[in-house]
Amino acid sequence: MAKVNKNIVLLRVLLVSFVVIIPTLHAAVDNFVPLDGYWKQRAVEARKASLEAYDPHPEEITSDLNFHVNKVLTGSNNTRRNLKKNTGPCRATNPIDRCWRCDPNWAKNRKKLADCVLGFGRNTVGGKYGPYYVVTDSSDDDLVNPKPGTLRYAVTQDGPLWIIFERSMIIRLHEELIMTSNKTIDARGANVRIVYGAGITLQFVQNVIIHNIHIHNIYAGSGGLIRDAMNHVGIRTPSDGDGISIFGSSNIWIDHVSMSQCQDGLIDAIMGSTAITISNCHFTNHNEVMLFGASDSFSGDEIMQITVAFNHFGRGLVQRMPRCRWGFVHVINNDYTHWLMYAIGGSSHPTIISQGNRFIAPPNLAAKEVTKRDYASESEWSNWTWRSDGDLMMNGAFFVQSGTEFDKKPFSRLDVIKSRPGTYVKRLTRFSGTLSCKPGLPC
Repeated sequence: MAKVNKNIVLLRVLLVSFVVIIPTLHAAVDNFVPLDGYWKQRAVEARKASLEAYDPHPEEITSDLNFHVNKVLTGSNNTRRNLKKNTGPCRATNPIDRCWRCDPNWAKNRKKLADCVLGFGRNTVGGKYGPYYVVTDSSDDDLVNPKPGTLRYAVTQDGPLWIIFERSMIIRLHEELIMTSNKTIDARGANVRIVYGAGITLQFVQNVIIHNIHIHNIYAGSGGLIRDAMNHVGIRTPSDGDGISIFGSSNIWIDHVSMSQCQDGLIDAIMGSTAITISNCHFTNHNEVMLFGASDSFSGDEIMQITVAFNHFGRGLVQRMPRCRWGFVHVINNDYTHWLMYAIGGSSHPTIISQGNRFIAPPNLAAKEVTKRDYASESEWSNWTWRSDGDLMMNGAFFVQSGTEFDKKPFSRLDVIKSRPGTYVKRLTRFSGTLSCKPGLPC
């Protein structure tokens, strides 16, 4: 009963804070897009969806993901057969991939993918309950009345859609691609690149999957009149140059995406975004990789819950893998082979649980520390819960823990990987980034 009452109180606090946050949210959005009646209504609906997506027991979600990883590592008969070299037709090495990649008929069963997400974005189904839409045209010439067959036309349609591609293509977005809710962008079977233009914007939307696409060399847009829904065109201010910008949105899954060289961040999640999983991605050649949380003053990001799993943080990265504010971030079984400044940082007392990652520090003696706390004294950050569990530290890497021990009571004996899980990361992340999938064969 005490736990239930506590959750009711928390929900009331969040709902009351929403009234306080709305002016702040509007101010932030004014820098993003002028708020006409359409966007005001969309903001209110998105905040409501985010509060519904927020889980008051995040430790239970981390437990569920640990359980699935443990099953893949040990096998159902408690052997280590799944750790052997991949010699069979299925090369999947982690629980998300094992859910769909072993099926040679994946091209006929594309929507099976929507059943495979784990972590905080576990309820994301994208366009599973809608028809397929085939992108046949790589152009992006008309921002107000997109041409049928283009990606911009597809993502602004009403209702759920599962968007696929007729062939390999290079798409140069003249301005940011503003998506609507209940969409899947699924580029399996084609080499699709969003390059040399603007990036993807998820603003006040729910239930979006972005899968198996290259995003690189993204620049800031100029703004102007852009269609942002089937029945609405709005004036946008210049975009920042993020690869993927998640703004006030919930139930988002980004999987098997390769990203590099964006003008701002590769992935930003801000302004009350929550219920997000970022998995199996490959990040390279970028400075500020991922930012979670809008600012130190925006407490609306307290509901932010993000899983970062099975990704490879590779060559040419500098910092923010991720940089977190306010929320709860579960960083599990990622391979950090390169950074120049630090790997995981943050401010405004986020909770960060790092489990089974491999951290290979750079040669620079001043950059061996995995963690970085910005704008806070030790007397303040020592109370933040930043915990390292089973991480593999190499080349002098070290993780400065803080706060109380992470409560493992919800975990059963099998839920937590006990046996040096960081040593398995290279195998778990072997196929991070985009995949070369061919119909009729396991991917």
